[in-house]
Amino acid sequence: MIKIQLVDDEPHVLAAIQRILRPLHWETHTFEKVEDALTALAEHDYAVIVADLKMPWCNGITYLNFARQKQPDALRVMLSAYGDRETLKQAINQAEIYRFIEKPWQAEEVENTLRGAVERYLLQAEHHRLIEQARVQRSQYDSQQQEYLRLEAESPGLTYVPRDEQGAVLLDELITGSTRGS
Repeated sequence: MIKIQLVDDEPHVLAAIQRILRPLHWETHTFEKVEDALTALAEHDYAVIVADLKMPWCNGITYLNFARQKQPDALRVMLSAYGDRETLKQAINQAEIYRFIEKPWQAEEVENTLRGAVERYLLQAEHHRLIEQARVQRSQYDSQQQEYLRLEAESPGLTYVPRDEQGAVLLDELITGSTRGS
């Protein structure tokens, strides 16, 4: 199941985002305190982590940067009513945020942003899975190739299969050891 972490010191903001996400059937974890959100990072794997920029205990950039270190595959989204250029630059460069949502927002903007983040997260997960599958297959191929070379070294010609120009196996030569027409 997709898990989303929401961190904001304003309960009404958390409730509003939860209402927006409810029809998507994602598991949302809301936190008013950064300390509780930090604990949850150790207990759950999140697809998306959303944090407010201005919170009394810790700013959102610092929190999302820490979250990036703990869960590098999770996509990070910043919420803020204060969208100055320097803040955006810090959020992008330090916390590597996926998107910035400016308060007040439209419900559709929040939903579309988080849908996009989840889709990207799932694509990244599939990418990692395929890379691992390719690594395993390459390892299996290398093992088979080593066995092939070992067998050929022990019994030269054992792995040779005579073929014609089109690649078909020449059975006469394979069975009798003679070539066609001889």
